[in-house]
Amino acid sequence: MNTQSIPQQTQGRETTDTQRQGLLVCPHYRSLSTGPGRLCVGHFRFAPFRLLMVLVVLALSIPAQAQEVEDTIKIKTRVVFLDALVKDKKTNQPVSTLSTENFEVLDDGKPRSISYFTREGQARKPLAMVLILDVRDNGAGRFLKRAEIIKAMESELAKLPPGDEVAIMAMDIGEDERRFWVTEFTNDRAQIASALARVQEICERKDAEGLPAEAKTTSVPGDPDDKQVVETETIKGRNGGTVTRTTLKDGTVNVKRVNKDGNVTIELGDIYDMAAAVRDAARKAEQLRPHSQPSIVWISDGIAPIFFEDRDATEQILIRNNVIFNSLTVELRTLFKFLLPVGKPIAGWMGLSLYGSAKHLAQRSGGEAVKVNKVKDYSAGLSRIIGNLTARYNLGFTLAENETDDGRMHTLEVRVRAKDVKGNKRKLVVSSRQGYYMSSAMAPKETATTKAQ
Repeated sequence: MNTQSIPQQTQGRETTDTQRQGLLVCPHYRSLSTGPGRLCVGHFRFAPFRLLMVLVVLALSIPAQAQEVEDTIKIKTRVVFLDALVKDKKTNQPVSTLSTENFEVLDDGKPRSISYFTREGQARKPLAMVLILDVRDNGAGRFLKRAEIIKAMESELAKLPPGDEVAIMAMDIGEDERRFWVTEFTNDRAQIASALARVQEICERKDAEGLPAEAKTTSVPGDPDDKQVVETETIKGRNGGTVTRTTLKDGTVNVKRVNKDGNVTIELGDIYDMAAAVRDAARKAEQLRPHSQPSIVWISDGIAPIFFEDRDATEQILIRNNVIFNSLTVELRTLFKFLLPVGKPIAGWMGLSLYGSAKHLAQRSGGEAVKVNKVKDYSAGLSRIIGNLTARYNLGFTLAENETDDGRMHTLEVRVRAKDVKGNKRKLVVSSRQGYYMSSAMAPKETATTKAQ
């Protein structure tokens, strides 16, 4: 959220302001070069009146030309922005009446001077919201096939301001392990409604046929190019384990984890997991909507197997790209509730998180984790997430020129102090991203323009 006088949100930024005094420009006429500007003289054939007018224009152009010296003011400003949601601890409702004086931002424990500040009702960046829907029969899919739930979600999304956009991805981390984009970013309410209806159809058809053809692959079945490696990523965890993610041309991922001692190797092949979905969503928002505030709403039953090292890397992606991750978690099946206490210790020994990673990512990125188990809860839960996305304060602090990229995450903490009408200290809860990365793009450069990161 930033005012119109503040450029698009970016971790590092340089701006240049140029003021010019322009000359007369007359297209379609022969030009007489007069230096940096151009004065255009038409085919007047030297009629007395027209000749007089030409002389007057020439006379007037002399002082104008003298002022045609480009006056450039170069300002090198690098700003770290973060959104903060402040809620009353007792009512759990957003507090939108605070001012700059109520906030304190700590960078690695040291206070920063707040340079930029906006709140709800003032200019903010439009949302680029990605809904990632788990359509597994045993997951959220058993609820998303119900028309009343789809209608409730449609109604809440229709309340978004016109500038905010929504993209929807359907994915299955079960047997099919595929995904596809039901709709790209759009603010067309009819298109969003149509996409949600399509999700309902997918969930109904999965009972008998599985995911639709477009969700499985866009290439020819059996094509050897499907298994062509397009990216390999190695992630080293804090506990000594190493995860290798190999992304194939058809979009699937092979994940291998080797423990600290190197004597236990676990391989997961041909999967499309939470980490892959978050990467794709963050990449899409960055490429297609670089000037919007990216946000992910993950709708599932909370079951999302992911290695801890991979989860940490996913957290870094969210923080680095300033993506707000939110989760809307449906009720687990009774069988899963029974098996989860048994499965979690075994999964933990394997370095794998089975349940709870969505909530963890929401907390670390400053988002909301909402649990639903009734039809009416879907509307209320989505309303709470959307309301909390639009009721945020936008804070920014300026970096000094000698602060350069050190390659690590800097810890951020937002503190809020405020009093109630009786003068007592208010009990408030603050949600914001927990850090930032000072990327190499944030190093000061002598350039005329800068691209929003």
